Amino acid sequence: MNNDKVDPEGAFKTMMIIWAALVMSQVFFPVIVFLAKPELFRFDLKRPLFGDRAVEIGTIVVLSLVNLIISFTLRKRFTDQAISTRSISLLQSAMIIGCALCELASLFGLLTAFVFDFQYFFAFSAIGILGTVLHFPRRSDIQAVSFRT
Repeated sequence: MNNDKVDPEGAFKTMMIIWAALVMSQVFFPVIVFLAKPELFRFDLKRPLFGDRAVEIGTIVVLSLVNLIISFTLRKRFTDQAISTRSISLLQSAMIIGCALCELASLFGLLTAFVFDFQYFFAFSAIGILGTVLHFPRRSDIQAVSFRT
């Protein structure tokens, strides 16, 4: 992409809209579970934390955390590459990939809610939302890509 024709403010606004949409989509996941399975919001503290599916849910927890770590690693790598090649489209891709990998944690929460009736599914959504919030678009990255130094 030729950065001479790209307005940095416009690129930032575009990234903000994409980021906000990705955050909001994850906020709706617990709402979907509430509408489909409201019984999961009645907490039974006498049940074991992972229930009968400790291995499966433990594996999903590890996968969620690994995806969170990978999301920041890939975003950093793609951001550095975008700055060196001065590609705003690569910078946008870096943010989207990072947010998508964080959203997997929220999707894993949906999986545990619907398949395993896991009452603490919302912890996965919290991990995904937190990761996506931390992928907030940075003006400094856009300026580093847009302006010649």
